[in-house]
Amino acid sequence: MLWRAVYCLATWLVLPLVFGYFAWRGRREPAYRQNFGERLGLVDDVPKDAIWVHAASVGEVVLIAPLAEALERRFPQSTLLITTMTPTGRERAIKRFGDRVCIRYVPLDTLGATRRFMAAAAPRIGILVETELWPNLIAAADRAHVPLVLVNASVSQRSAEHYARWPLANATRFMLARIDAIGAASEAHAERFATLGAPVERVVATGNLKYDTPDHADTETAGKALRRQWQADTRGIVVAASTHEGEEEILLKAFERLRSRDCGGLLVIAPRHPQRFDAVAALLEASPWSVARRSVGDAVGEATDIVLADTLGEVPMFYSAADVAVVGGSFVPGIGGHNVLEPAALGRPFCVGPYIEEWQDIVDGLVGCGAARICKTPAQLADTAGHWGLDRDRALAAGAAGRAHVREQEGALDRSIALIETALGRHPG
Repeated sequence: MLWRAVYCLATWLVLPLVFGYFAWRGRREPAYRQNFGERLGLVDDVPKDAIWVHAASVGEVVLIAPLAEALERRFPQSTLLITTMTPTGRERAIKRFGDRVCIRYVPLDTLGATRRFMAAAAPRIGILVETELWPNLIAAADRAHVPLVLVNASVSQRSAEHYARWPLANATRFMLARIDAIGAASEAHAERFATLGAPVERVVATGNLKYDTPDHADTETAGKALRRQWQADTRGIVVAASTHEGEEEILLKAFERLRSRDCGGLLVIAPRHPQRFDAVAALLEASPWSVARRSVGDAVGEATDIVLADTLGEVPMFYSAADVAVVGGSFVPGIGGHNVLEPAALGRPFCVGPYIEEWQDIVDGLVGCGAARICKTPAQLADTAGHWGLDRDRALAAGAAGRAHVREQEGALDRSIALIETALGRHPG
């Protein structure tokens, strides 16, 4: 296959550039300079015959945590190997699982690195999340007779059109033909994977794992404690999480409109990427508002206008403390939105922007039940936040409708485990 030869040559040629990028990122984030051997597939210390789960970054690690724990219970004699692509994903996995599982970087998608990884780890099965499709990794698994299952498989209409174009179409068919089972997040996603070349008999709509949320009792307790700490019982809290460049400016415009209408409240901004924390801090400090930075322990009181939530792993607690949530990655193009089910599962109404390609079907359902609204302008965002923020009973009712909708969609976890067990049954080892 000509496309694969070209692809393998390209990955080999860009390898020095990739490591150069890691070294450059490592100036600000030292974790990028560590564990280079794992990036090349050198994982000889991993026990063989493990159940391998690949979750690219933080969002995917959070998503697969209940699945991984279910696999630990179902296969107590097997080692669980979790691979990530980013240091933040690795850090989150370590925080969640500790040393009871093996946590490594996934190999870069070169011919040599992926084959070394498969030879060294020799996993019993590989479980890929969403659209983690890498030609050499999948080919190496096929060559090593390692069955692969794609769980929570999702591909937006826009992405499907992209994958269907030459020359990606050949690569996509090549990869999908070598995956033993595809558990699609919905019937629409299942149809798209079949259209892209996945064998129809291997595709089943298992549902979206994001709906199978863990128990939130501890998170809700922490959220209530945070509200008391911030003296926020007499004013609303708007939490904007996973924001990207350009979105903080939109939030500030909406906040200014809220305040001009005498709608008091506290705005909490949690940027998506740690490397942006300082830049967002500088932007907020240049505004006329009183800002508290959480990472340095600034006190939050009645005079505080904005909290910069520049920490990791606390977004669920912030959502739980909120009256209204705003989900970032949706107000600027090119990202497609972030996890809208986090606030919905916690019973919080939320706003998103118009760029929600990756979450369109889920957002549509939550808009339909009254738990979410799509806001295209800062004015619409301010009006919606004010609509809920000024009437706590109304906000609680909208949030309760969203929580009920999420619970109605649960069950993907059990169906995904069954799919994995079936794949293992076809490959007893």
